[in-house]
Amino acid sequence: MSVAQTENLNILAVDHMPSPEEIKARVPLTDAAAAAVLAGRRALADILDRKDGRLFVVVGPCSIHDPVAGLDYARRLKKLADEVSDTLVLVMRVYFEKPRTATGWKGFINDPHMDDSFRIDEGMEKARRFLLDVCEVGLPTATEALDPIAPQYYGDLIAWTAIGARTSESQTHREMASGLSTPVGFKNATDGDLEVAVNAIISASRPHSFLGISGKGQSAVLRTRGNRLGHVVLRGGGGRPNYDTVSISLAEQALAKAKLPVNIVVDCSHANSWKKPEFQPLVMKDVIHQVRDGNRSVVGLMIESFIEAGNQPIPADLTQLRYGCSVTDACVSWETTEEMIRDAAAVLRAAPRRQGSPA
Repeated sequence: MSVAQTENLNILAVDHMPSPEEIKARVPLTDAAAAAVLAGRRALADILDRKDGRLFVVVGPCSIHDPVAGLDYARRLKKLADEVSDTLVLVMRVYFEKPRTATGWKGFINDPHMDDSFRIDEGMEKARRFLLDVCEVGLPTATEALDPIAPQYYGDLIAWTAIGARTSESQTHREMASGLSTPVGFKNATDGDLEVAVNAIISASRPHSFLGISGKGQSAVLRTRGNRLGHVVLRGGGGRPNYDTVSISLAEQALAKAKLPVNIVVDCSHANSWKKPEFQPLVMKDVIHQVRDGNRSVVGLMIESFIEAGNQPIPADLTQLRYGCSVTDACVSWETTEEMIRDAAAVLRAAPRRQGSPA
């Protein structure tokens, strides 16, 4: 008498996935890329530690779907970054994984061909190659950590990591963040709750032990020392933005009460702009003016930006995709991005240099 099957009842197939070591061997880290990563991480850490009075700006497409357009954007951003480097540190937003509320394209790693073929093995290698290309341009990169295994494949090419509004409360993501080599920004919850992000920062700052994979792709217990560079990202929620002076003051109080560094990043998109890209410049202008007027807790901003403004649905015929236009959230155009960044830099050049604790 055979024993009834009790597992894998909804699994259709198990496909081979190359190990992190295999992918890294195919797309190895170069000296130029490593230099960009380390310089970016150092600059971000110095800003968070109040050794550097500049702000950082995480700016780029909502998600990467076309590496050619993405690299075009990176080269433009590098020139702008050099122009404003006296007041701003620009970090390119390179998001490959998209958390979905219900259904939709899950991102470049999950479905690189955008045809529901889900060649994750190809997507991971192509994503790593794109990150390498951006770093070799001389830009630090930022991404959202969604899959807890993915950082093993490309974490050596990332300078800043976000934990999204839907995952800041997740123990899995807090544990993962505790072992990341980058500063980590935790977003407030989608309903606007800030306590979730504050608790996440505390949790990620502590050592953890959890299941993961080794470089060889084997199951492993990962033991971390904790990440001291966690900070909060205000993205609005619950039907209202939270970048205004009152909201930022409340965030400052919550961080101080938790005995955490009072470091705040403002996301100009998402609920802070009612998901209307044309409002992102208004959000950024407001926050920069708060900094000009003496705010010392805001250390950075986020902008969703691409070559062309707006967004587009994914067509059945992918040759009909508009070049440099987002297929997920709507973005501001490159021209608007230049204006936003240059205007912010001009205001900050006229403001007193910020040093020391915001307390």
